[in-house]
Formats: sequence, structure tokens, C-alpha cells
Amino acid sequence: QVQLVESGGDLVQPGGSLTLSCAASGSIFSINSMAWYRQAPGKQRELVAVITSSGSTNSADSVKGRFTISRDNAKNTVYLRMNSLKPEDPADYYCNARSGTALTGEYDYWGKGTQVTVTS
Repeated sequence: QVQLVESGGDLVQPGGSLTLSCAASGSIFSINSMAWYRQAPGKQRELVAVITSSGSTNSADSVKGRFTISRDNAKNTVYLRMNSLKPEDPADYYCNARSGTALTGEYDYWGKGTQVTVTS
């Protein structure tokens, strides 16, 4: 089992910055990748950015150049640095951890989410 706890959600103005944190605990040795998803009201949950155990990253086109995912292995924490926040960025942001492989079967763990609001 893996437990994920997000923090850092807040209300910011357009153009502002925010850093979300996700602390992992439990069977962290089983984690292959971690990611941030977001879900706005009435919309499907979408992938924002992902980081693998080797440190490779990828992000959605909508946030490329603005959001950066990173990890601190010593703290078992993944971060999402969000710059130049736009009115379309508000959502509940969820931390995800994926364990297992395509052969053995993959399993997703989720945090409870943290809310980001962008308003002037």
C-alpha cells in the first residue's frame, strides 16, 4: 500500500505561481512513476505531468513551459511548480503513484487532492 498526501493548493491571481507537494509513504519501493492529475468541475480528470523512477518527465501540452514536476527522493516527495497560472488552470489537483508493470499488472494510488483557484 502507498499513501499519498497533497498540499500547497491555494488561491492565486492570474500570472501567479504555486508549488504543490505530494508526500508518499508506505510501500514506496514499489512505485514506478508518480504524476499530477487535475480535474475541473464538469470535466474529466486529466494528466498534468509525470515523472518516472529514473527521473524522466513529461507534461501535457497545455502546461508545457509553465509547470515543472520534480521529486526529492530523500523526502519521498514529488512537487509540481506552477508558473504563469491561467484562468483555465483552476482544478482539484491529485497526486498519483503507479506501481507494478504491464506484465505483473499496474496499480494506481491516489491522494485526496488539493484545490487550486485562480482568480483576480
